[in-house]
Amino acid sequence: MTQTMAARPRHFLSVTDLEAADLEYCLELALRLKAERALGADAPTAHVLARQYVAMLFEKPSLRTRTTFEIAVRELGGEIIALQTAVAIGRREPIADVARNLERWVDAVIIRTFSQRALEEFAAATTRLHVVNALTDEQHPCQALADFITLKERFGSLAGRTLAFVGDGNNIAASLAHASAMLGVNCHIASPPGYELPASTVQKATNLARHGARLRLFTDPADAVAGADAVYTDTWTSMGQEAEADVRREVFAPYQVNNKLMTAAKPDALFMHCLPAHRGEEMTAEVFESRASVVFDQAENRLHGQKALLMMLLSSGTA
Repeated sequence: MTQTMAARPRHFLSVTDLEAADLEYCLELALRLKAERALGADAPTAHVLARQYVAMLFEKPSLRTRTTFEIAVRELGGEIIALQTAVAIGRREPIADVARNLERWVDAVIIRTFSQRALEEFAAATTRLHVVNALTDEQHPCQALADFITLKERFGSLAGRTLAFVGDGNNIAASLAHASAMLGVNCHIASPPGYELPASTVQKATNLARHGARLRLFTDPADAVAGADAVYTDTWTSMGQEAEADVRREVFAPYQVNNKLMTAAKPDALFMHCLPAHRGEEMTAEVFESRASVVFDQAENRLHGQKALLMMLLSSGTA
């Protein structure tokens, strides 16, 4: 498989920074890289990022994102620069100054922060860097890559499938809605009133829809899950929302993914979660540990999706 990027993306702040065809290619490339990983240093891509430096600036805790990005850069032959949390963007010095310093030394920066606006300000300040969104309060595009790699592994063709997300209309839901639309996947999102997907995200996904894909919003989780190929949920209380935890547990209690809710989906429907998971809250332990669960496949595929993304952003020529 070879492809020359017609217009190599500069940044990956959102799934929508990729064209639909390039998103599809990213999934295919990730699966190829996954198969070739067993070759180790003999893999054809083992040196594609040689002499390139990738900085990581994480203002939020991370297990999967940090680990998989560090491995991804190293397995592609690049070098990781782990920045200290004390250089958090916009606190010690202006965001633009951080960006304009880093662009003199490194090739890309992977940022995990709270504010999508701060991330965008950072990206706008640099003329040289490639900036990757490793999670903000509004978007989690790298997770969406892993999610659709997992679905592609299981189902092959994605167009026409239905993914149901049950829970808060948060960053995970937003990136899933965007990617679903671009890949021709119907996306059903069930949230309590007041916790719905933002209208701007709905409009963006609607404008991006291909192959007849539809984004539908529900308040009843059973209606959203009916006939779905996969059922996805996420924590009810994200980082930075800890003060709302008690209220959220009460509001979201009817949105728990349990065996009864899973029976509304297709008989062979998958269960998905971006992790970390809270058994007894957003899903039951029985569902999490069931044969339907692909949560650790999703976690594994973070590595392969991010390797593919880094190649698309940083390597020249074909992949």
